Amino acid sequence: MQLSHTLAATSAVFDDPNLVSCAGLVPVLALAESAGLRDLADEHLTVPSDKGANAGLKVASLVAGMACGADSIDDMALLRHVGLGRIFSRVYAPSTLGSFLRAFTFGHVRQLDAVASRFLIALAGLTGLLDVGAGSAAGAEQVRDEAGYALLDVDDTIIEVHGHAKQGAGFGYSGVRGLNALLATLATASSAPVIVAQRLRKGAAGSPRGAKRLVGDAVRTSRRLLGKTGLVLVRMDSAFYGRGPVHAALKGGAAVSVTVRMGNPVKTAIATIPNHAWTPIEYTDAVFDESSGRWISRAEVAEIAFTAFASAKKSDQVTGRLIVRRIPDFNAAAHRAAGQDSLFDVWRFHAFFTTTDPDLLDTVAADKTHRHHAVIEQVHADLKNSALAHLPSGVFTANAAWLVLAVIAFNLTRAAGTAAAPNLARATTATIRRKLITVPARVATSARRITLHLPQAWPWEIAWTTLFDRGADPPPAPAT
Repeated sequence: MQLSHTLAATSAVFDDPNLVSCAGLVPVLALAESAGLRDLADEHLTVPSDKGANAGLKVASLVAGMACGADSIDDMALLRHVGLGRIFSRVYAPSTLGSFLRAFTFGHVRQLDAVASRFLIALAGLTGLLDVGAGSAAGAEQVRDEAGYALLDVDDTIIEVHGHAKQGAGFGYSGVRGLNALLATLATASSAPVIVAQRLRKGAAGSPRGAKRLVGDAVRTSRRLLGKTGLVLVRMDSAFYGRGPVHAALKGGAAVSVTVRMGNPVKTAIATIPNHAWTPIEYTDAVFDESSGRWISRAEVAEIAFTAFASAKKSDQVTGRLIVRRIPDFNAAAHRAAGQDSLFDVWRFHAFFTTTDPDLLDTVAADKTHRHHAVIEQVHADLKNSALAHLPSGVFTANAAWLVLAVIAFNLTRAAGTAAAPNLARATTATIRRKLITVPARVATSARRITLHLPQAWPWEIAWTTLFDRGADPPPAPAT
């Protein structure tokens, strides 16, 4: 590809009032309107003073800006060009949206959490976000591995911030100065993850802080999405191995699969596993062991009955299965030099505690399912490549509201991709934005009708048109 003319023979003028930079906002916001985003915000948000007026319109503006790629309050100005004003009304200035966010308290953030939860449920009803279909052969294999469980993953991530004006910023477990975002994602065997709960915490907060409440919220929302008979498996890493998060999941009717720390009770339980109980498994790909500098592609698994929190009172104890994976330890000599016992002379052990039904997930399947917990890292990366590239305000509660709005925008773009084409149902936000949202168009008006003239031979014309037609569908009938 090369320029048809030299720059000396080319000029550029910003003077066309009929051009729209993000024509995909038309069907995307139509989808948001059908799911009731604006009405939900008007109903549940009670931000005081004039800054909280027209909450639904301001929330819709912020989500629209994020869908177009805005990752700061100033970036909301991308919605303010003249052409967009011909197809949307009440587009707020960035300063107005910033004042709206800074007026939030923790209670208002929780109100916005309620909006996000209800909006996701409505989106799922409109677009089938979590429907389990026949899928491909690989999808069918995953259904067998997971035995029909919907997978609820909980994990936190540090969002790096700069400067000294960020309220609540601190150095967390990663050694990076930032704020801590705790997320819960839900996926089925044939659907990509959606975010069902979120919470922003101080940067120095420990991973388990507030996890009990978030897990409870996430399980309740998952139940509303999947129905009362749906099976839910909550997967967590060892940072969340505690009575609070585990009991919150069990109380909501979910099973748990949580990595355990290698304390004395766990080591003792592993030592009682007989040699014949170990089943060889093969990793799908070799795993590089950084401590030894070697590739490992062989492992064995076994399980034993285990009681979690055995030292606590009886009502806090949880009975289940301890599933252990062992891999060859190529640093055996170093372990012996450090005075460690013979348990770790030949093998390195990784254990997790689960309450899943062994008839549904046997030892090998449970181990494979638990290892897929890392999929939540892709959601973290997606958010940080989109609206969470920055936390734009110096006010902690404004940033907490920004996180919830980023989650709403994430779920909305996921729903848009699902409605547009099967191959976009698992696409990242950046891909959906590039193919469906940031599409230029010229606005023409004739006989009281608006026509968007989009680029001829756009590669994703069919997907865009499908999404547009879905947005033009009549709204769903109210529930009786």
